[in-house]
Amino acid sequence: MYTTGAINLLVVDDEPSICRLAEKELAAANRVVTTASTAREALTISNKQDFDVIVLDVRLPDGHGLTLLEHFRNSLPDAEVVMITGYSEVSVAVEAMKMGAYDYVTKPFTLEKIKLVIEKAFQASALRRENRILRTSASRRPVRTLIGHSIAMKRVGYLIDKVAKTRAPVLITGESGVGKDVVANAVHDKSTCAEKKLVVKNCGTFNKDLLRSELFGYRKGAFTGAMDSQDGLLSLANNGSLFLDEVGELPLDVQSMLLRVLETQKYRRVGDTEERTVSVRFLFATNRDLAKEVEAGRFNEALYHRLNIFRIEIPPLRERKEDIPVLTEYFLGHLYPERPLYKISKRASECFMSYHWPGNVRELRNVIERAIILSENELLTAHSLPPEIIASRGDANDGSAASLTLEQHEKELILRVLNIVGNNRNKAAQMLHIGRKTLYRKMCKFNISG
Repeated sequence: MYTTGAINLLVVDDEPSICRLAEKELAAANRVVTTASTAREALTISNKQDFDVIVLDVRLPDGHGLTLLEHFRNSLPDAEVVMITGYSEVSVAVEAMKMGAYDYVTKPFTLEKIKLVIEKAFQASALRRENRILRTSASRRPVRTLIGHSIAMKRVGYLIDKVAKTRAPVLITGESGVGKDVVANAVHDKSTCAEKKLVVKNCGTFNKDLLRSELFGYRKGAFTGAMDSQDGLLSLANNGSLFLDEVGELPLDVQSMLLRVLETQKYRRVGDTEERTVSVRFLFATNRDLAKEVEAGRFNEALYHRLNIFRIEIPPLRERKEDIPVLTEYFLGHLYPERPLYKISKRASECFMSYHWPGNVRELRNVIERAIILSENELLTAHSLPPEIIASRGDANDGSAASLTLEQHEKELILRVLNIVGNNRNKAAQMLHIGRKTLYRKMCKFNISG
């Protein structure tokens, strides 16, 4: 199964020792390893799942590595292929590079060498996938507008309209789940670069050791394993917009580099002596109080003042409850568009208005999605809501729902989802937004078979 957040690695080699080495030494928390000893086996596996990196031997008992490489380039366009070859086959490896292989490693190789090449190939694969998504979605991405009729959201909309046509950086602040990404998309959609790319990156997900190279790119030979020059996110966003979410997570040294880019629109790739010029519209978001972060010495003061030129503060949902009905109607109509239009009971609506929504719009969306799964006859009732939302209403006399315990609700939800997906536990775990092991544990706890 393809695992997000980890390197999905396929090793194809007819030498049992190579496969054993891969399964024993390459498997780690951030690497999921699958092995194959023949071309036929590799084709079968790759037709069933995706991979980020494929380590491929040139010679296999039932085929040639170059033939398999051509297949992978067509069937797994985002994967990077690293060829394994003997010294006498370097010319074949060079031909493989011309066909689109990422790199080649000659036998015998050290474990550290292959790990480093795999890591760099994964970075290239991730950037390839992100760039492809941006290219294919740029012309078809629907305009994302704000949803809400409150005075506070009308103010946010007014600020978006004012700043969108300028090149000023925008700092979007607010609690987690209020919709900072929606505001960033709205600014981009109304800007002069709306038809260009919007590159999105959560700064909290940066690999700390590779952050500079991921953001700025790097030059061939800049560090061990830099076999080829590679562009970073700034290059991807050139002539478009770059949205850095949770910008407060960036380390201080990178903050200083980012400040210079903001002021000059120039940057250097890691290991490069020449500056590159870009034209990027910068959007930032954070749920931190950056002024306090500056006082604590965790955020660059000059960068803070630069970001704070134009700030859009999104109020929490509890301060604009008049937006809850229209948000509810939107989610009811868009979460499962292939199904009939869902409605919500008066009692459930009252519970929504009474609840304080600590998770803001994101929590509202998740609660509605859960309620749709539990609903009968396309009607959302209080019976399908979590107990804490029912309790916020102040009385507990809406049929049997309020008398159910949290565990009873949880068991009922799991049973309903398993029924919807035909007892497919992987799909059920994905729909419930929990890990597969967590689902197994809860099924055992509630004595659920399937």
